Amino acid sequence: MTDVAAGHTPETTPRVRTRPAGGAVEKLTNTLAGVTLRALPRIPDPVKRLLLGRRTITLDGNTLDTTLHLMLAGQRLMGIEGLVADDDVTVARAQLEVLAAAFKQHIPVAAVTNLTVPGAQGPLDARHYRTDEPDAALLVFFHGGGHVIGSLDSHDDLCREICRAGRIHVLSVDYRLAPEHKAPAGAQDAYSAYLWAREHAAELGADPERVAVGGDSAGGNLSAVLTQRARDEGAPLPALQVLLYPATEVGIQTRSQTLFSDGFFLTKRDMDWFMDHFLDGADVADTDPRVSPLRTDDMSGLPPALVVTAGFDPLRDEGRLYAEALREAGTPVDYREYGTVVHGFANFFPLGGDSATAMADVISAIRAHLTRAG
Repeated sequence: MTDVAAGHTPETTPRVRTRPAGGAVEKLTNTLAGVTLRALPRIPDPVKRLLLGRRTITLDGNTLDTTLHLMLAGQRLMGIEGLVADDDVTVARAQLEVLAAAFKQHIPVAAVTNLTVPGAQGPLDARHYRTDEPDAALLVFFHGGGHVIGSLDSHDDLCREICRAGRIHVLSVDYRLAPEHKAPAGAQDAYSAYLWAREHAAELGADPERVAVGGDSAGGNLSAVLTQRARDEGAPLPALQVLLYPATEVGIQTRSQTLFSDGFFLTKRDMDWFMDHFLDGADVADTDPRVSPLRTDDMSGLPPALVVTAGFDPLRDEGRLYAEALREAGTPVDYREYGTVVHGFANFFPLGGDSATAMADVISAIRAHLTRAG
């Protein structure tokens, strides 16, 4: 049986996001969510399908991964809708940390060191994941979260897995977030951190000629923005830009935004909430390339890009458009779309299923590109 067929128009009834009714209920909800997520990798696929009533979700020619389908169904049963759990920024940030901790694996790497790196207006917390491979490449990583939520901890396992499986160094940077710091504060921090990483790569045990930048969602946005700035200012270019389902243009209207506006982890309401905090009162417009890198007048002269999108993601089409614009300008592009997964799948690899398969492929591609870059 199919829940959703191609051409389905998602529900557009406004929803009100509210806090759980009291600390005890919130604690119980978080506990249940954690138990559910930790159990997912151990549930055989036939049992998952049985729990879903043998229903599937098919949209735009793709069928949603069974593991993610069950995860989303479990969220709905617990009253969790979307990525942003509460309109209060502090609560939303805390809930994302709870979600990330619920299936944390503490993946072992050679060493993990907390340090500070210079930002545009002061030091930033950062975390270095060291590989024991000599003269390995370095990926400067910026976490997702709509420029409002997310942290070093929320993306700790992802960075560990990239370091372990990719056999490269990873430097995760905790850039300034909105609404305390409006656009383009995060992009300015990302650029400063990247320049520092270039200068100090050897001290981190990495090859200074193979320093890449990357991130997921908002982090992919920052990576694209800083790469354009490096070109414009004549700075050394990254060896590779790794753009995982990047946000590339604020306010763009695409088919994927309509199809996946609700029910697939990242919702339209989430995106509106992020942009309200990020841009309301900012010194830059939403059309500025420092916010919307797809709006730049010149895509030429940029380093190779690995652009990754998800089939059930509102941001899918703007990621495609960015890859196409880069390719048309002569930039080498490795574009990979994983049709069965949702926004955020890079962090869901511990759950198994297609998220794990896709991330294994992405990490293999990162290593291959950076090996060729050497």
